[in-house]
Amino acid sequence: MAAEIKPAPANSGDRFSSTKKPVLLSKLEGCNDDINQAIFIPGQDGVISVSDDRTVRVWLKRDSGQYWPSICHYMPVAATCVYYCAETRQLFVGQDNGSIFEYVLEEDFNRMSAVRELLAHQSRVTAVHFALGQEWVLSIGRDKMFQYHCSETGRTLGNFLSNAWCTALVFDSASKHAFVGDYSGVITMLKLEPGVGAGGCRVITSIKGHAGSIRTLSWDPQRQRLYSGSFDQVVICWDIGGQQGTAYELQGHHNKVTALSYCSTKLQLISGGEDCTLVFWDMTADRKETPEWVECDTCQLCGRPFFWNIRAMMDQKQLGFRQHHCRACGRAVCDRCSNRKDTIP
Repeated sequence: MAAEIKPAPANSGDRFSSTKKPVLLSKLEGCNDDINQAIFIPGQDGVISVSDDRTVRVWLKRDSGQYWPSICHYMPVAATCVYYCAETRQLFVGQDNGSIFEYVLEEDFNRMSAVRELLAHQSRVTAVHFALGQEWVLSIGRDKMFQYHCSETGRTLGNFLSNAWCTALVFDSASKHAFVGDYSGVITMLKLEPGVGAGGCRVITSIKGHAGSIRTLSWDPQRQRLYSGSFDQVVICWDIGGQQGTAYELQGHHNKVTALSYCSTKLQLISGGEDCTLVFWDMTADRKETPEWVECDTCQLCGRPFFWNIRAMMDQKQLGFRQHHCRACGRAVCDRCSNRKDTIP
């Protein structure tokens, strides 16, 4: 048994059961290479973007309604990630060579002044975060390292070595927990404790559930829920605050999930993927918890053996089948039985 999204009415030509569509407000054009990240400037009609063309651009909305760069700053190498703190106007830019530059933006957003360079990683920086309350600069990279530094002195406060490339990072400032997603599909929960232990951080748990690499994470601090998007085309909601290990899947993409953003005012999760689809999830809806996958040597519906069950294949005189799992109940089923469909909200 497999899962599918409930189809929309036949005359809509849409696979989602909704007639609502986002409205295109503006397009920001001018970058000559891949844009690695773009973020809004809180309280302003502005956007900050970083690109493989080495530019950091600050876009402001003009009287014409279009966005034009007020700053176009060239980095030494490709700019890979960015974080902006509106309270202090501090801007942190990660680079392909592993370093992180700190800047301060002027009040009119027409100039950015360099403050310091952090030699944080040995390879590409994949995410950077600034915790204003603690004055920490958190970062991850393709050197498999999580690091955090003091923003005032630049001193390293702690680090953690993952088993694979670190690909996504979120931080809960209230509890001082960091969540690090990696290329192997594992999310590691860390407690940051400067000066305690050898690495300044303690591993709380490893969260496993994805069959592909973690590409993006989002955190809901009010309900203490972690959202993860993966190359396995699935978004998973993890109830961290409930401490019961509850999780459920959001099935809607047909390719890699590459971006997540949680909107606390609307209680909606927004996901985007390489299927060129943007999905808005109502996180107040009742959903069924993702079941544990049952491990079995034969199909639990028809009894046919799976391809590694040599003895049963010989006894039944037939070739083995590939194993699938029902996302509604977790049972192990063969390919012939997995063509049955059920709707998961």
